[in-house]
Amino acid sequence: MSEQVVAPRIRGFISLTAHPEGCAANVRGQIEVARAAAEGAPALGPALVIGSSTGYGLASLLSACFGYGAPSVGVCLERPSEDDKPGSAGWYNLAEAHRIAAAEGRTLRTVNADAFSSEAKEQVAAELRAMRGQVELLVYSLAAPLRRDAATDEVWRSTLKPIGRDWTGKSIDLRRNRVTEATIEAANEDEIEATVKVMGGEDWAEWLRWLGAEGLLADNCRSVAYSYVGPEATHAIYRAGTIGRAKEDLEATARDLHAQLAPGGGGVWVSINKGIVTQASAAIPGVALYMSVLFAVMKAQGTHEGPIEQIARMMRDHLGPGVTPVTDDEGRIRLDDLEMTPEVQSEVARRMAAIDTDSLGELSDYAGWQRYFQQLFGFGLEGIDYDAPTEVHRLLV
Repeated sequence: MSEQVVAPRIRGFISLTAHPEGCAANVRGQIEVARAAAEGAPALGPALVIGSSTGYGLASLLSACFGYGAPSVGVCLERPSEDDKPGSAGWYNLAEAHRIAAAEGRTLRTVNADAFSSEAKEQVAAELRAMRGQVELLVYSLAAPLRRDAATDEVWRSTLKPIGRDWTGKSIDLRRNRVTEATIEAANEDEIEATVKVMGGEDWAEWLRWLGAEGLLADNCRSVAYSYVGPEATHAIYRAGTIGRAKEDLEATARDLHAQLAPGGGGVWVSINKGIVTQASAAIPGVALYMSVLFAVMKAQGTHEGPIEQIARMMRDHLGPGVTPVTDDEGRIRLDDLEMTPEVQSEVARRMAAIDTDSLGELSDYAGWQRYFQQLFGFGLEGIDYDAPTEVHRLLV
């Protein structure tokens, strides 16, 4: 037992601490949404989520396990507590999910390993064989900063850079809470190639092919990976940048794999999701400002969604049992439909053109963006006594 008071230590887009009970409360709230959205839906067979501990991956795991009753395996790389040092937010998220699953007699397993490694695949195979089932839903939601080749030990690192020319635009200085101008230099060819290697579709395809070769993929398996398009204002640093190049590779991979799985009744898709607060998105200059404005506009219109609301909608309308996915002309599921309406985007553009430090509170929901960011690490949630000691050693039961 090791109880201590855990205080936030947030530095820009990095939090050095996570609050165990705050993370647990966040997970409990997401499970409630998942249950309500899937009420009365048919049960789902085994689910595998690659990148299962935070954001859309966590929402996918909770929706599959607690909404659709799927025996579920998640893969992630998180830090458990050690001595008097708290664990990572992802670890605490999964500790609570495991606790609830065990109490309800559900099957939930976590492989805490590098998802790119052969060891992770072998551990996943062992868990699936213990379940005596084949994967019916595979979610690929990995957002890793680097990838290591097991055979050659070569390392590729992803970057967040524009392609072709440097980018300069409005951003938020997260340390001083001021609207500023930021510049990012253009990527070189090696950085583009490395980002595609880390965040493109190659590893997703390897997982699907490997599971199929091992006899662990159901004929009707459905698989989805997540992407983002966003407005023209963010294209230079996202969709037209290094990350966007990787996402184009992801979408091309989905089309190739879909042709292979569709004859058996399954399929492979990319879902274009709405912008949300993640540690990765917070690191992209300009994106935090755009999202702060976007949240204000969508909240005013009553259309704002977080990760769990979007994934619950995706399962209900597109990927749940007995549902036929609705796609755009490029075969993509569009969960960003509410974000990209002309009404939302015209108002966002108007505010983005006018915003400065003095009008930040008036024209955006930067305070809400900050709360969402704090909640990623278990801070800023109602009903939690942050002055009280809490147990930092929590296990994945």
